[in-house]
Amino acid sequence: MSVRRSSGLIGALALALALTGCGSSGNAADPAGRAGAENRTRVFAADNGKITIPAAPKRVVATGYAVPALIEAGAPLVGISTWKRGEPMMGKEALAAYNKLPKVAGEQATETNYEAVAAAEPDLIVIGVPAPVLGDIDVKRLESIAPVVAIGPTVPSAWRDLSRRQADAAGALKQFDTVQAAYEAKAAELAKKYKDALAPLKFGHVGSYGEAAKGTFQREFSGSWGTNVAENIGASYYGQVKKPGPGSKGVSEYPSLEELPASLGAADAVTYSVKADGSLPESVKYVMESELWKNLPAVKAGKAFPIRHTEAATYGQAVQTLEAIDTAFAPLLKQ
Repeated sequence: MSVRRSSGLIGALALALALTGCGSSGNAADPAGRAGAENRTRVFAADNGKITIPAAPKRVVATGYAVPALIEAGAPLVGISTWKRGEPMMGKEALAAYNKLPKVAGEQATETNYEAVAAAEPDLIVIGVPAPVLGDIDVKRLESIAPVVAIGPTVPSAWRDLSRRQADAAGALKQFDTVQAAYEAKAAELAKKYKDALAPLKFGHVGSYGEAAKGTFQREFSGSWGTNVAENIGASYYGQVKKPGPGSKGVSEYPSLEELPASLGAADAVTYSVKADGSLPESVKYVMESELWKNLPAVKAGKAFPIRHTEAATYGQAVQTLEAIDTAFAPLLKQ
């Protein structure tokens, strides 16, 4: 065997290994490797089964939670759903890209414009909605346009794995990894900064999805939207849902306002969700205007802290959450 031929075989083996990485199962459609790189495929494990997708997608349509994740990862997007809830957390460049991309679906899965998806000529469609919502989408019709991978949210803290899988499917892990590394470095820096201040404290959190009209508030526990990023720097949230359900219902509940002292009376400190501009959501304002809130031991001790960007669902957005937490917790360093 000549040296030249050995080098070729080594190169082919390296390429095959690269294509079978990241949880995929190789080039099932082209086992002989005769097709060009642009035609290579791999099998990807998604919520809707094992799907054969392009190894290097060139034209991707994204919906739901996949929208902010794939914009941030620099995926080759040609169409997206609207994602208004995430606009306040998008950076300048991400928001510019979001505004520029054609919209092929609305905020709801039922608002999918199948003609617009087809007109975008995607070679991959990434759906980022919860599994129960998939029933609102004509997946078979989308599959007639391009391979469809559904990668939807489960519990709030799962955004880390969720966004990574979406970026992996879209062939955009390189930029994803860079942003993730920046988040982890920032979290480690803040964990060190607040180690002594946070260690003795038992936290509770009031989220923004209570309903003042019904007289309820949202108590969030470990792993919920309002708590999972703060936990990365050492904040400890006590308690658990009394009657856990699927998804976010496993990490948050909606007691009546009268139950506030029983729910948060044992907390040494309380965090609460605010809007991106720092203003109070109506549901949180309802809680904070009550005497029950003002008489909580944590509030009377001056240990109630607002946190912005609690709905972060990408590493880039979560860096903003870390910065907001750093600002909110700064008084703890003086106590």
